[in-house]
Amino acid sequence: MSDEEKESERGVEEGLRKEGEAAEAEFLLPIDNLLSAGVHIGTRVKTKDMIPFIYRVRPDGLFVLDAKKTDERIRMAAKFISRFNPKKVVVVSSRLYGRTPVQKFCEVTGCIPIMGRFLPGLFTNPSHSEHIEADILIVTDPKADWQAVSEASSVGIPVVSLCDTDNDFRDIDFVIPINNKGRRSLATLYWLLALEILKARGEVQQDGTLQVPIDSFETKLVEARAESTEI
Repeated sequence: MSDEEKESERGVEEGLRKEGEAAEAEFLLPIDNLLSAGVHIGTRVKTKDMIPFIYRVRPDGLFVLDAKKTDERIRMAAKFISRFNPKKVVVVSSRLYGRTPVQKFCEVTGCIPIMGRFLPGLFTNPSHSEHIEADILIVTDPKADWQAVSEASSVGIPVVSLCDTDNDFRDIDFVIPINNKGRRSLATLYWLLALEILKARGEVQQDGTLQVPIDSFETKLVEARAESTEI
């Protein structure tokens, strides 16, 4: 990347930072924390569905998500999810970096985690040995978690999905725009979502926080390598 491109890229970050600082009280986390976690870093692919959530494109071709809209959507999703019995809320991640965040999220909120391969028929086949009667589904990536999304849609289960710039909204009922491929980004998203759900339930005070730190929600590289070897 040339010096000119680097300078332009810093301009993108600075623009997001200034907007965040101007509305700091409105963000669930300080804007610098969100940017350092890379929640706004998209891919080099932009779908028509994701256009409303894209802030701009960087000189290197990466599309940048609007951090403010991500923040707003986390709040909205949390209020919606909090209305359901956690034992009827299923959270899925077939992506490696999403598995620890999903596991921790479910430990904190009491929801049902499904990591790795989603077995066909879990939602649609009542005679399945592990059949689940869910009221709502949360997926980490609608591309990777397509089996869960398809089954949920076919039986009328609403789907909340984390979506990156390369995702489309087919069979998705509510979108949270986020970098759904980064370790720190996913940890931050699921930590914030858990916190806001507990606040909405009245289990955490409005000015409170989780006792579990964001770091514990993040998949460590050592864990990822071990799982990859096993797979």
